[in-house]
Amino acid sequence: MKFLKSPLAAVLCGGIIMGLALGMRHVQGLFMLPMTSARGWGREDFALAIALQNLVWGLMQPITGMLADRFGSRCVLLGGCVLYAIGLYLMAHAGSSTELALSGGLLIGMALAGTSFGTVYGALNRIVSPSRRSWALGLAGAVGGVGQFAMVPAAQGLIASVGWMGALIAVAFVLALAAPLAFSLDDSAAIDAAARPGGDGGRLAAGDAGSMGAAIREALGHRGFWLLNAGFFACGFQLAFIAGHFPAYLRDKGYSANVGVAALALVALANVAGTYLCGQLGSLYRRKHLLAYLYLIRAAAMLAFITAPLSEASIYVFSFVMGLTWLGTVPLTNGLVSQVFGVRYISTLFGFVFVGHQLGGFL
Repeated sequence: MKFLKSPLAAVLCGGIIMGLALGMRHVQGLFMLPMTSARGWGREDFALAIALQNLVWGLMQPITGMLADRFGSRCVLLGGCVLYAIGLYLMAHAGSSTELALSGGLLIGMALAGTSFGTVYGALNRIVSPSRRSWALGLAGAVGGVGQFAMVPAAQGLIASVGWMGALIAVAFVLALAAPLAFSLDDSAAIDAAARPGGDGGRLAAGDAGSMGAAIREALGHRGFWLLNAGFFACGFQLAFIAGHFPAYLRDKGYSANVGVAALALVALANVAGTYLCGQLGSLYRRKHLLAYLYLIRAAAMLAFITAPLSEASIYVFSFVMGLTWLGTVPLTNGLVSQVFGVRYISTLFGFVFVGHQLGGFL
């Protein structure tokens, strides 16, 4: 019982929730062809629902961040898991493109805002001591990456055995079962401590008692805050484009579905090492420099992929390189926000940065 209240338990439970939530998002491209074929929809109907999901996720992230900063992260995580399960169940039974947009787009987008980085990393920033935050964010991201990797063969296996509808319902059931893990991320004591003058609430704590409005105004007036938004905009565009369209693109080029599955699995597997490594490097080097290198590596990999002749080798090399840089940006960006503005309103402020990420994802 004591272990469940330890920082390590919080890291592991947060990583598992993230892995399930982001893992399902990661494999959405595997559902595009069977779902649109069964329902008689065009790819644009499915793509619009996923685009809406990205937009809603981004717009809701500041709101779920405010709720987490005010009432604690575990309530938001618990509600997010339940809402995700409901969204997947309704998505499985969607009979029209409008119902798909409302379930897979609106509901799951809202659920992602409550179960992904913003809420989990915000809680860990408060639960774990400053000297161990890079370790905690990196390890939670790595655990989440393992979940993403496992979701690829699991989703493909479920689709093959029980169909795409059964696969969605099965994942909904697993997310509902994972909801109690949220209780290990209890950051209420840290929120109360940070709210007191002199607490770890950032530069505003001593002079302004750390009011949320003042924290938001300070962030919006900070040049670096907008630069983080711009970088995250590019990040969201890159990741959503690949996760949503890569498997279908490879099928269009004549490759089997197994190649698309292997590519997504390789992205997720490399992401485990990449996210943990970026978390560790964030405690040794300047985070803004590391972010710049990550974006440059991604751009070079994409340019090489579209100019080189397409082959299974180039697909797998590209997937591996993208995986190494996949979610490593998140602990670095979150760490920068907490470094500059403190942890009292970390979930809220990261939520505003994440809007830029999801605007890119929507486009």
